[in-house]
Amino acid sequence: MTTNPNISVIRNDANERYDITVDDTVAGFAAFHVSDTHVAFTHTEVHEGNQGQGLASRLASEALADAAGRGLIIVPLCPYIARYLERHPIDGARIEWPNRPPRS
Repeated sequence: MTTNPNISVIRNDANERYDITVDDTVAGFAAFHVSDTHVAFTHTEVHEGNQGQGLASRLASEALADAAGRGLIIVPLCPYIARYLERHPIDGARIEWPNRPPRS
């Protein structure tokens, strides 16, 4: 896990992704498609030189918290985001699992 204080996660609506930056340089992203009610996370990637620092976990945590805070239903199409959601609770998150029956 990194201890660099110059890390931030920014919602980049123009490119439909959340960017994670280290020292103002994009180190990875979580791509999404959004509608009025849902956000589908489609791909998460941390660039090779930045892997192994816990950036993907931080990116997922902050992106999912933001989506939940906006009241959007999360659709985890990206395998990394799906695994993250299975292992970590996100306050207020409503999840619509693809290829799974809705939970009551």
